[in-house]
Amino acid sequence: MNHYQAIAANKRKSWLIIGLFMAFVSGVSYVMAVGFGYGLDLVGMALIFSGLISFASYWFSDRMILTLSGAQPATRDQFFDFYTITENLTMSQRLPMPKLYVINDTAMNAFATGRDPEHAVVVATTGLLSRLNRSELEGVIAHELSHVANYDIRLMSIVTILVGFIALLADWLLRMTFWGGGRDRRDKDTGQLGLILFVVGIIMALLSPLIAQLIQLAISRQREFLADASGVGMTKNPEGLARALTKISQDQEPLEAANKGTAHLYFSDPLKNSKGGIALFASLFQTHPPVAERIAALRGHNL
Repeated sequence: MNHYQAIAANKRKSWLIIGLFMAFVSGVSYVMAVGFGYGLDLVGMALIFSGLISFASYWFSDRMILTLSGAQPATRDQFFDFYTITENLTMSQRLPMPKLYVINDTAMNAFATGRDPEHAVVVATTGLLSRLNRSELEGVIAHELSHVANYDIRLMSIVTILVGFIALLADWLLRMTFWGGGRDRRDKDTGQLGLILFVVGIIMALLSPLIAQLIQLAISRQREFLADASGVGMTKNPEGLARALTKISQDQEPLEAANKGTAHLYFSDPLKNSKGGIALFASLFQTHPPVAERIAALRGHNL
């Protein structure tokens, strides 16, 4: 499978997961609203409220993330390779030149953020810039520019809104039910259907936020494979990215500026949480696919 086929395959997988996620959100919202004896008007109010908060966060997310990470603007003179590689790649792909920032940290990592290609930012740590050669650095930057070109930041913002909506709705319904809300409407139901829906609603309220988060992480991991394939499409050099992944995987220093809320943005897991625990259980909560799988996919062109 060449990288063009890999890109198409990963896009299909990503949109399939996203479609299932949308169906999951819709189904859970309906079951919880009906099961707890509320109308769908409450669901609409929760969606509007969470949407407004998430929209504000999305609009200013790049500024907040740059501030939290302590990133500083990168100049052409000081970080010549970083600047010129990005410039060459964006020109070849007809992408707007993103703003470049650096984090003064010896850990090796990078990420991209911004609302769209016109407002994109690419950030790299000084550890990454100093320890990768030009070919390897080109692979990492192409991966991050692929996130920009594929609108991954916008996609993950939408997914984050949906995850937050499910968590907010479940919390509201559980709290209101605890204080007696919705019972009058449930008491009017006859037969066992109302009771069954109520029990299912409780189960959904308790489990759906966790399930939604797991789906979010699955989408994030799938987009990493897509960005790898798209990056190879830019550079035509899978070995450069594969060598970069190997070097970064051997660096066990966590990035101090990262946290659980921003970990999914980075090129590789910045918290170094890939070890420990039961393998299958731990892998469900990883923000990135295993490095060995990414390298194997790059070298075998079988993403």
